[in-house]
Amino acid sequence: MAIYRILVASYTNEIYTLAFEPDTASLTLTSKVTVGHHPSWITLHPKDKSIIFAGVEQTEGKIAVLKYDKEGRGTVIGEISSGGADPCSLLALDDQLLVGNYSSGTFAVVPLSTEPPHLLGAQTSVTQFSGTGPNNQRQEASHLHQVIKHPAREEVLVPDLGADKTRRLVRNTDGKWVEQGVLSYKAGSGPRHVAFHEDVLYTLLELTSEVAAHRFPPLLAEPTLLDTVTTMAQPPSGPDGASMLAAEILIPHPNASYPAPYIYVSNRNDPSPSGDIIAIFSPVNAEGKIGRAAEVRSGLKHLRGMEFGGVDGRWLVAGGALGGGVKVFERVDGGKGLKEVAQVEIEAPTGFLWL
Repeated sequence: MAIYRILVASYTNEIYTLAFEPDTASLTLTSKVTVGHHPSWITLHPKDKSIIFAGVEQTEGKIAVLKYDKEGRGTVIGEISSGGADPCSLLALDDQLLVGNYSSGTFAVVPLSTEPPHLLGAQTSVTQFSGTGPNNQRQEASHLHQVIKHPAREEVLVPDLGADKTRRLVRNTDGKWVEQGVLSYKAGSGPRHVAFHEDVLYTLLELTSEVAAHRFPPLLAEPTLLDTVTTMAQPPSGPDGASMLAAEILIPHPNASYPAPYIYVSNRNDPSPSGDIIAIFSPVNAEGKIGRAAEVRSGLKHLRGMEFGGVDGRWLVAGGALGGGVKVFERVDGGKGLKEVAQVEIEAPTGFLWL
C-alpha cells in the first residue's frame, strides 16, 4: 500500500509532516518540528533529498536547514541569515541556494556545501533591487515573490510584485547572477508567480487576479503579450473583488495519464461559504488565447499554496491559511477536473513538498 509523505510549510512556527494513503483516502498528521516564525517556503536540497531548506519569514530573515528521516521526522541542523527581510521563495541549484526576500527586495546567493549545515552563510552575496508601482500599500518598493529557473535555459526569473516586472537573471563570466532583461506588466498588476509551457510564460498577477501569457524567446529578444484573463470567470465586484489576491500557478508536465496540459491557479479570500476557487485553464491556442476549462470550489479559506505529487502528478495538495486545513484532490477528466479525496486540520498551511 503506497504511503506518501508530504511536508507542510506554515504561518505558524512549525513544519508539519503528513501521511497520505490513497488506497484508504487517509490524510494524517504524523509529526511536526519547530523551526521559527513563519517557515512559509520549503525546498529540497538538489543532491540530498533528506535535506530541506526553509525560508523563515521575519524581519531578520533566516534560512533554516532540516534533515528528515524515512518516516518524515525532521530535525533542525542549521540556520543562517537570508540576506534580507521575509524570505518567501527559495531555489536550490546544484551549487547554490537562491533566495528572494520579499520585504527588503533583496536577492541572496548562498553557496552550498557537502558538509552540514550545507550552506556557506559567510559567503552569501546580496543584490538590492529597487522599483515601485501605483499601489501605495503594496508597491512602495521592490518585493521579490518567486525565484524560478527556466526549464530549458540557464536563466533565472524573479517576479517583483512591487515593481510590476519579472527580472531575468543570467550568470556572468564571474559566476555572478546579473539582471540581463525584464518583462514588464501593466501598472499595478503585481506579478507574483510564473509557470512555463512550451515557449509561453504564464504570469499570475496577484493585485489584479489575472493570468498573463507571453511568448518568451531567449534573451535578448523581447517577450510578446498574447493574452490576459481574470483568474475567475465571474470575480466578485467591489471590495470583495479587490481583496481576492490570486496566489499560485502550476502547469504539470503532460504524461501518459494526463496527456493534455492544463494550468491550475489558486484564488484567495473568496466570500463564498464554499471556499476559494481553483481555476483550471488550457494553454494558449493557435490564436494565442487562454481557454477556461473548469472552476473547482475547494472549501479552503485563503488558498495560498498547492503542489502536485504522486505518480504522473495524480494528486494535488492544497491548504487554506485561514481555514479548511489541508486537502488532497485527485485529477479527474484527464486533468480538467479535481475531486476531493482526503482532508486534515492543519493550522495556517502555506506550501508543500512531496517527499
